[in-house]
Amino acid sequence: MTELRVLAKFVHDLKWDAVPDDVKETTKKVLIDSVGVGIGACQNEQNVNIIREFTSLCSDHAVSIWGQKEKTSLFQAIFLNALEGHTLEMDDVHTRSKTHIGTVVTPAVWSVAEYEKKTGQELLLAELCGYEVTARIGMALGVSAHRNLGWHATSTAGVIGAAAACAKLLGLTEDQIVYAMGMAAQEAGGTWAFLGDGASCKILNPATAACTGAKCAYLAKAGMTGPEHALTTEDGGMLAAMSNDYDVSKVSADLGTVWEVKFMDNKPYPCCRSTHCTIDGSLYLREHEGVRADNVDHIDVFTYLVGNKQCGMSEGSIHPTKAVEAKFSTPFTVASALLYGRVTLEEFTQEKIDNPEVQELLNSVKVITEDSFTDQYPNHWGCRVTAYLKDGRICEVTIPDASGSTDNPLTTEQLTEKIKGILLRVMDEKQADQTMEYLHNIESVEELQPM
Repeated sequence: MTELRVLAKFVHDLKWDAVPDDVKETTKKVLIDSVGVGIGACQNEQNVNIIREFTSLCSDHAVSIWGQKEKTSLFQAIFLNALEGHTLEMDDVHTRSKTHIGTVVTPAVWSVAEYEKKTGQELLLAELCGYEVTARIGMALGVSAHRNLGWHATSTAGVIGAAAACAKLLGLTEDQIVYAMGMAAQEAGGTWAFLGDGASCKILNPATAACTGAKCAYLAKAGMTGPEHALTTEDGGMLAAMSNDYDVSKVSADLGTVWEVKFMDNKPYPCCRSTHCTIDGSLYLREHEGVRADNVDHIDVFTYLVGNKQCGMSEGSIHPTKAVEAKFSTPFTVASALLYGRVTLEEFTQEKIDNPEVQELLNSVKVITEDSFTDQYPNHWGCRVTAYLKDGRICEVTIPDASGSTDNPLTTEQLTEKIKGILLRVMDEKQADQTMEYLHNIESVEELQPM
């Protein structure tokens, strides 16, 4: 039996009643995180312009766009909701596969569920299937190898997860689920090229994956077949094409026993996850060691190779001049943490980026790859922050796991506070409370309402 066939059987056979209670609760939690973060980006200037342009091209207005009055076609809605979901850089992370699963799977299943008039329980079950499939494909690709070749696993693995999730919602047969995932694997793509000049198009990767995955499910429903051997076929197999250190066995290992949805990180800071351990470390040194912007001579950050490659090596990371670069800059986030004592959405405004104090301080930060952290990655995304002060003191802290990780999780209260805080950026408190209550009770919803 092929690995895709194993996944398809799992997706086809899974029943909500058979899902452990803690897994049900976690699935609801990741849905709330994904939807809340997406709604919070509804007033982003770029998103507003894109939505205006895309909705004007569409005559079918059947599906809602998060946080917007407009409705649009199904696939347009999936695409636009996924754009919103990744805009704030606060969406969840499955560290064992280096994927932002929620920003791909949730917009796809939410929009399809709304269009097909599915229940909240059916939505959650499809969401769970999408998370499990995406995580396993991402792990099979080999996290470091896949990333070091320039691929964005959120997109490459996410498209297969979105296809599986939507196929579950549509009630497809096992064969049709295989076909949907096979087509999705064939269409997988998305790279890290945007980092080269700080382009704002990173959000295209999850948006395209979500939309393509849903299309593959509908194509399978309509009778199109997809390659069952899409992961491993000699000519064009996804794993070999996108990785030089893949492990196909991880696709089905412990499937239905170990639930990967339980290994999701919830991001407390609106920037690349690889900066979060250094933010935690910088805030710790500020609070407990009295390290401040005005008493620092220089700072060394020791971290894993992928983290350095992503947030410490490029010109944009070293000398950020715009928001996208700042969100992928360890020096910038360290400087912000020490100068302001926080790293929030407000620190990524152009005014704060251009602040001479920030720019001066970030120039004193050096990011260094350390093998001990690389060896622990991706199970642990750790770092060590060493601050050399002007008075000769050396202050140091090691952060093995960033806040919001499965080993250092946010509490339910902290997650609620995070999402409500994001919602309050775009709606009043009454609306925010109503939205949170609706999402917390999504399991009992008979038909989804616009968000």
